[in-house]
Amino acid sequence: MNGFSIKELCCLFCCPPCPGRIAAKLAFLPPQPTYAIVPDTEAQSTGGSSRGATGIMGRWKLHLTERADFQYSQRELDNVEVFMTKSNRGNRIACMYIRCVPGARFTVLFSHGNAVDLGQMSSFYLGLGTRINCNIFSYDYSGYGASSGRPSEKNLYADIDAAWQALRTRYGICPENILLYGQSIGTVPTVDLASRYECAAVILHSPLTSGMRVAFPDTKKTYCFDAFPNIEKVSKITSPVLIIHGTEDEVIDFSHGLALYERCPKTVEPLWVEGAGHNDIELYSQYLERLRRFISQELVVQQSN
Repeated sequence: MNGFSIKELCCLFCCPPCPGRIAAKLAFLPPQPTYAIVPDTEAQSTGGSSRGATGIMGRWKLHLTERADFQYSQRELDNVEVFMTKSNRGNRIACMYIRCVPGARFTVLFSHGNAVDLGQMSSFYLGLGTRINCNIFSYDYSGYGASSGRPSEKNLYADIDAAWQALRTRYGICPENILLYGQSIGTVPTVDLASRYECAAVILHSPLTSGMRVAFPDTKKTYCFDAFPNIEKVSKITSPVLIIHGTEDEVIDFSHGLALYERCPKTVEPLWVEGAGHNDIELYSQYLERLRRFISQELVVQQSN
Protein backbone atom coordinates (compact mmCIF):
# COMPACT_ATOMS: atom_id res chain seq x y z
CA MET A 1 0.00 0.00 0.00
CA ASN A 2 1.21 3.48 -0.79
CA GLY A 3 0.74 6.89 0.84
CA PHE A 4 -1.36 9.37 -1.16
CA SER A 5 -2.27 13.00 -0.51
CA ILE A 6 -5.92 14.09 -0.30
CA LYS A 7 -5.58 15.72 -3.74
CA GLU A 8 -4.22 12.52 -5.27
CA LEU A 9 -6.93 10.42 -3.64
CA CYS A 10 -9.61 12.76 -5.00
CA CYS A 11 -8.16 12.36 -8.50
CA LEU A 12 -8.14 8.60 -8.15
CA PHE A 13 -11.79 8.42 -7.13
CA CYS A 14 -13.10 10.78 -9.81
CA CYS A 15 -13.99 10.67 -13.51
CA PRO A 16 -14.98 7.84 -13.55
CA PRO A 17 -14.80 5.96 -10.23
CA CYS A 18 -13.51 2.64 -11.61
CA PRO A 19 -12.74 0.35 -8.63
CA GLY A 20 -10.26 -1.81 -10.54
CA ARG A 21 -8.12 1.14 -11.60
CA ILE A 22 -8.35 2.72 -8.17
CA ALA A 23 -7.19 -0.53 -6.55
CA ALA A 24 -4.25 -0.86 -8.92
CA LYS A 25 -3.09 2.71 -8.33
CA LEU A 26 -3.42 2.47 -4.57
CA ALA A 27 -2.05 -1.01 -4.00
CA PHE A 28 0.32 -2.17 -6.70
CA LEU A 29 3.90 -1.07 -7.14
CA PRO A 30 5.79 -3.73 -9.13
CA PRO A 31 9.57 -3.27 -8.88
CA GLN A 32 11.96 -3.55 -11.77
CA PRO A 33 12.42 -7.34 -12.13
CA THR A 34 15.39 -8.70 -10.18
CA TYR A 35 15.47 -12.07 -11.94
CA ALA A 36 14.60 -13.92 -15.10
CA ILE A 37 13.40 -17.46 -15.72
CA VAL A 38 15.00 -18.87 -18.84
CA PRO A 39 14.78 -22.28 -20.54
CA ASP A 40 17.46 -24.72 -19.46
CA THR A 41 18.52 -25.74 -22.95
CA GLU A 42 21.35 -27.90 -21.66
CA ALA A 43 18.97 -30.01 -19.59
CA GLN A 44 16.52 -30.29 -22.46
CA SER A 45 19.19 -31.34 -24.96
CA THR A 46 20.66 -33.99 -22.67
CA GLY A 47 17.35 -35.17 -21.28
CA GLY A 48 18.64 -34.60 -17.75
CA SER A 49 18.83 -31.74 -15.31
CA SER A 50 21.39 -28.99 -15.20
CA ARG A 51 22.75 -27.11 -12.22
CA GLY A 52 24.96 -24.47 -13.75
CA ALA A 53 26.15 -21.29 -12.05
CA THR A 54 22.88 -19.53 -12.86
CA GLY A 55 20.79 -22.64 -13.25
CA ILE A 56 18.41 -24.88 -11.39
CA MET A 57 17.10 -28.34 -11.99
CA GLY A 58 14.67 -29.24 -14.72
CA ARG A 59 13.57 -27.28 -17.75
CA TRP A 60 14.11 -23.79 -16.35
CA LYS A 61 16.95 -21.76 -14.94
CA LEU A 62 16.86 -18.90 -12.47
CA HIS A 63 19.02 -15.93 -13.38
CA LEU A 64 19.35 -13.20 -10.74
CA THR A 65 20.17 -9.71 -11.99
CA GLU A 66 22.36 -7.13 -10.29
CA ARG A 67 19.21 -5.65 -8.73
CA ALA A 68 18.77 -8.76 -6.58
CA ASP A 69 19.95 -8.25 -3.02
CA PHE A 70 21.22 -11.79 -2.76
CA GLN A 71 23.09 -14.25 -4.98
CA TYR A 72 22.78 -17.98 -4.35
CA SER A 73 25.55 -20.32 -3.41
CA GLN A 74 25.60 -23.53 -5.42
CA ARG A 75 24.30 -25.53 -2.45
CA GLU A 76 21.31 -23.22 -2.05
CA LEU A 77 20.73 -23.17 -5.79
CA ASP A 78 20.37 -26.94 -5.86
CA ASN A 79 17.37 -26.69 -3.52
CA VAL A 80 15.49 -24.08 -5.56
CA GLU A 81 13.22 -24.87 -8.49
CA VAL A 82 11.53 -22.27 -10.70
CA PHE A 83 8.95 -22.72 -13.43
CA MET A 84 6.09 -20.96 -15.17
CA THR A 85 2.42 -21.87 -14.86
CA LYS A 86 -0.68 -20.25 -16.35
CA SER A 87 -3.61 -18.61 -14.59
CA ASN A 88 -7.22 -18.95 -15.69
CA ARG A 89 -7.00 -15.32 -16.87
CA GLY A 90 -4.28 -16.24 -19.35
CA ASN A 91 -1.22 -14.83 -17.55
CA ARG A 92 2.04 -16.73 -17.17
CA ILE A 93 2.87 -16.89 -13.47
CA ALA A 94 6.41 -17.34 -12.18
CA CYS A 95 6.68 -19.88 -9.35
CA MET A 96 9.49 -20.80 -6.97
CA TYR A 97 9.73 -23.92 -4.81
CA ILE A 98 12.45 -24.04 -2.16
CA ARG A 99 13.25 -27.34 -0.44
CA CYS A 100 14.50 -25.87 2.83
CA VAL A 101 14.13 -28.98 4.99
CA PRO A 102 14.29 -32.61 3.77
CA GLY A 103 11.09 -34.41 4.69
CA ALA A 104 9.34 -31.28 5.96
CA ARG A 105 5.75 -31.95 7.01
CA PHE A 106 4.41 -28.57 5.90
CA THR A 107 4.88 -26.39 2.84
CA VAL A 108 4.18 -22.67 3.07
CA LEU A 109 2.38 -21.08 0.11
CA PHE A 110 3.71 -17.54 0.55
CA SER A 111 2.03 -14.47 -1.01
CA HIS A 112 4.55 -11.64 -0.63
CA GLY A 113 4.05 -7.93 -0.03
CA ASN A 114 4.16 -4.99 -2.41
CA ALA A 115 7.20 -3.60 -4.29
CA VAL A 116 9.16 -6.90 -4.19
CA ASP A 117 9.47 -9.95 -6.40
CA LEU A 118 10.74 -13.51 -6.06
CA GLY A 119 14.33 -12.47 -6.68
CA GLN A 120 14.26 -10.14 -3.69
CA MET A 121 12.30 -12.49 -1.44
CA SER A 122 14.25 -15.68 -2.15
CA SER A 123 16.92 -15.20 0.51
CA PHE A 124 14.22 -14.49 3.11
CA TYR A 125 12.38 -17.65 2.08
CA LEU A 126 15.53 -19.74 2.46
CA GLY A 127 16.13 -18.44 5.98
CA LEU A 128 12.49 -18.60 7.06
CA GLY A 129 11.88 -22.15 5.85
CA THR A 130 14.99 -23.44 7.56
CA ARG A 131 14.03 -21.78 10.85
CA ILE A 132 10.39 -22.90 10.94
CA ASN A 133 11.11 -26.37 9.48
CA CYS A 134 8.98 -25.90 6.36
CA ASN A 135 9.48 -25.85 2.63
CA ILE A 136 8.45 -22.64 0.85
CA PHE A 137 6.46 -22.22 -2.35
CA SER A 138 5.91 -18.71 -3.70
CA TYR A 139 4.84 -16.96 -6.88
CA ASP A 140 4.85 -13.51 -8.46
CA TYR A 141 1.61 -11.66 -9.11
CA SER A 142 0.68 -10.72 -12.67
CA GLY A 143 2.98 -7.88 -13.74
CA TYR A 144 5.58 -8.65 -11.05
CA GLY A 145 8.97 -10.24 -11.72
CA ALA A 146 8.79 -12.69 -14.61
CA SER A 147 4.99 -12.97 -14.49
CA SER A 148 3.10 -11.58 -17.47
CA GLY A 149 0.04 -9.34 -17.50
CA ARG A 150 -0.83 -6.39 -15.30
CA PRO A 151 -1.58 -6.30 -11.57
CA SER A 152 -5.25 -6.17 -10.67
CA GLU A 153 -7.54 -7.48 -7.95
CA LYS A 154 -9.04 -10.15 -10.22
CA ASN A 155 -5.59 -11.24 -11.33
CA LEU A 156 -4.49 -11.60 -7.69
CA TYR A 157 -7.18 -14.21 -7.12
CA ALA A 158 -6.38 -16.02 -10.36
CA ASP A 159 -2.65 -15.93 -9.59
CA ILE A 160 -2.95 -17.65 -6.22
CA ASP A 161 -5.36 -20.21 -7.70
CA ALA A 162 -2.71 -21.07 -10.29
CA ALA A 163 -0.04 -21.33 -7.57
CA TRP A 164 -2.29 -23.54 -5.39
CA GLN A 165 -3.01 -25.89 -8.29
CA ALA A 166 0.68 -26.05 -9.27
CA LEU A 167 1.71 -26.85 -5.70
CA ARG A 168 -0.88 -29.60 -5.44
CA THR A 169 -0.42 -31.22 -8.85
CA ARG A 170 3.29 -30.71 -9.55
CA TYR A 171 4.48 -31.67 -6.06
CA GLY A 172 1.57 -33.73 -4.78
CA ILE A 173 1.18 -31.66 -1.60
CA CYS A 174 -2.12 -32.31 0.19
CA PRO A 175 -4.17 -29.34 1.53
CA GLU A 176 -3.69 -30.56 5.11
CA ASN A 177 0.05 -30.01 4.67
CA ILE A 178 -0.18 -26.51 3.15
CA LEU A 179 0.14 -23.31 5.19
CA LEU A 180 -1.19 -20.21 3.45
CA TYR A 181 0.93 -17.17 4.37
CA GLY A 182 0.03 -13.67 3.20
CA GLN A 183 1.96 -10.49 3.93
CA SER A 184 0.43 -7.03 3.45
CA ILE A 185 -1.20 -6.96 -0.01
CA GLY A 186 -0.47 -10.71 -0.08
CA THR A 187 -3.16 -11.22 2.57
CA VAL A 188 -5.75 -10.37 -0.11
CA PRO A 189 -5.26 -13.47 -2.31
CA THR A 190 -4.50 -15.52 0.81
CA VAL A 191 -7.82 -14.71 2.49
CA ASP A 192 -9.71 -15.23 -0.75
CA LEU A 193 -8.20 -18.69 -1.29
CA ALA A 194 -8.57 -19.67 2.37
CA SER A 195 -12.26 -18.70 2.27
CA ARG A 196 -12.75 -21.26 -0.53
CA TYR A 197 -10.37 -24.10 0.38
CA GLU A 198 -9.47 -25.74 3.66
CA CYS A 199 -5.77 -26.08 4.46
CA ALA A 200 -3.52 -26.76 7.44
CA ALA A 201 -3.54 -23.13 8.60
CA VAL A 202 -3.50 -19.49 7.53
CA ILE A 203 -1.01 -16.81 8.57
CA LEU A 204 -1.93 -13.16 7.97
CA HIS A 205 1.04 -10.82 8.37
CA SER A 206 0.17 -7.08 8.54
CA PRO A 207 -3.24 -7.67 6.93
CA LEU A 208 -5.71 -5.07 5.65
CA THR A 209 -9.46 -5.16 6.13
CA SER A 210 -10.25 -3.51 2.77
CA GLY A 211 -8.86 -0.97 0.33
CA MET A 212 -11.27 1.78 1.30
CA ARG A 213 -10.47 1.36 4.98
CA VAL A 214 -6.77 1.86 4.25
CA ALA A 215 -7.34 4.94 2.08
CA PHE A 216 -10.07 6.36 4.33
CA PRO A 217 -9.59 5.13 7.93
CA ASP A 218 -13.01 6.36 9.04
CA THR A 219 -14.80 3.96 6.68
CA LYS A 220 -17.14 1.77 8.74
CA LYS A 221 -18.90 -0.37 6.13
CA THR A 222 -17.91 -2.31 3.03
CA TYR A 223 -19.23 -0.70 -0.14
CA CYS A 224 -19.93 -2.65 -3.33
CA PHE A 225 -17.01 -0.93 -5.07
CA ASP A 226 -14.53 -1.50 -2.23
CA ALA A 227 -11.40 -3.37 -3.28
CA PHE A 228 -9.79 -6.23 -1.33
CA PRO A 229 -12.67 -6.89 1.13
CA ASN A 230 -10.79 -9.21 3.50
CA ILE A 231 -13.12 -8.21 6.33
CA GLU A 232 -16.08 -9.80 4.49
CA LYS A 233 -14.26 -13.03 3.59
CA VAL A 234 -12.29 -13.85 6.72
CA SER A 235 -15.37 -15.21 8.53
CA LYS A 236 -15.60 -17.95 5.88
CA ILE A 237 -12.17 -19.39 6.68
CA THR A 238 -12.47 -22.82 8.32
CA SER A 239 -8.74 -23.36 8.95
CA PRO A 240 -6.83 -22.05 12.01
CA VAL A 241 -5.73 -18.44 11.50
CA LEU A 242 -2.72 -16.73 13.06
CA ILE A 243 -2.73 -12.93 12.71
CA ILE A 244 0.51 -10.94 13.09
CA HIS A 245 0.57 -7.14 13.21
CA GLY A 246 2.87 -4.38 14.45
CA THR A 247 1.30 -1.89 16.85
CA GLU A 248 3.05 1.04 15.12
CA ASP A 249 2.28 0.03 11.53
CA GLU A 250 2.48 3.23 9.47
CA VAL A 251 1.04 1.72 6.26
CA ILE A 252 -1.82 -0.53 7.40
CA ASP A 253 -2.95 0.55 10.83
CA PHE A 254 -2.89 -1.94 13.71
CA SER A 255 -6.69 -1.60 13.91
CA HIS A 256 -6.97 -3.68 10.73
CA GLY A 257 -5.33 -6.69 12.37
CA LEU A 258 -7.57 -6.28 15.42
CA ALA A 259 -10.73 -6.05 13.31
CA LEU A 260 -9.86 -9.20 11.37
CA TYR A 261 -9.03 -11.03 14.60
CA GLU A 262 -12.45 -10.13 16.01
CA ARG A 263 -14.27 -11.15 12.83
CA CYS A 264 -12.49 -14.46 12.19
CA PRO A 265 -14.04 -17.47 14.00
CA LYS A 266 -10.96 -19.73 13.81
CA THR A 267 -8.19 -17.49 15.12
CA VAL A 268 -5.49 -18.72 17.45
CA GLU A 269 -3.55 -16.51 19.87
CA PRO A 270 -2.41 -13.54 17.71
CA LEU A 271 0.98 -11.87 17.71
CA TRP A 272 0.82 -8.13 18.33
CA VAL A 273 4.39 -6.88 18.05
CA GLU A 274 4.77 -3.86 20.30
CA GLY A 275 6.58 -1.02 18.54
CA ALA A 276 6.90 -2.79 15.18
CA GLY A 277 6.00 -1.05 11.92
CA HIS A 278 4.95 -2.43 8.56
CA ASN A 279 8.27 -3.77 7.30
CA ASP A 280 10.27 -4.76 10.37
CA ILE A 281 8.22 -7.39 12.22
CA GLU A 282 10.64 -10.09 11.08
CA LEU A 283 13.41 -8.40 13.07
CA TYR A 284 11.67 -9.03 16.40
CA SER A 285 12.44 -12.29 18.19
CA GLN A 286 8.73 -12.87 18.93
CA TYR A 287 8.09 -13.36 15.23
CA LEU A 288 10.02 -16.61 14.79
CA GLU A 289 9.12 -17.79 18.27
CA ARG A 290 5.38 -17.49 17.57
CA LEU A 291 5.65 -19.12 14.14
CA ARG A 292 7.63 -22.05 15.55
CA ARG A 293 5.18 -22.61 18.38
CA PHE A 294 2.20 -22.37 16.04
CA ILE A 295 3.61 -24.79 13.44
CA SER A 296 5.58 -27.30 15.48
CA GLN A 297 3.31 -27.46 18.52
CA GLU A 298 -0.23 -26.15 18.03
CA LEU A 299 -0.81 -27.48 14.51
CA VAL A 300 0.83 -30.83 15.14
CA VAL A 301 -1.27 -31.37 18.28
CA GLN A 302 -4.45 -30.28 16.50
CA GLN A 303 -3.87 -32.59 13.54
CA SER A 304 -3.08 -35.56 15.78
CA ASN A 305 -6.39 -35.20 17.66
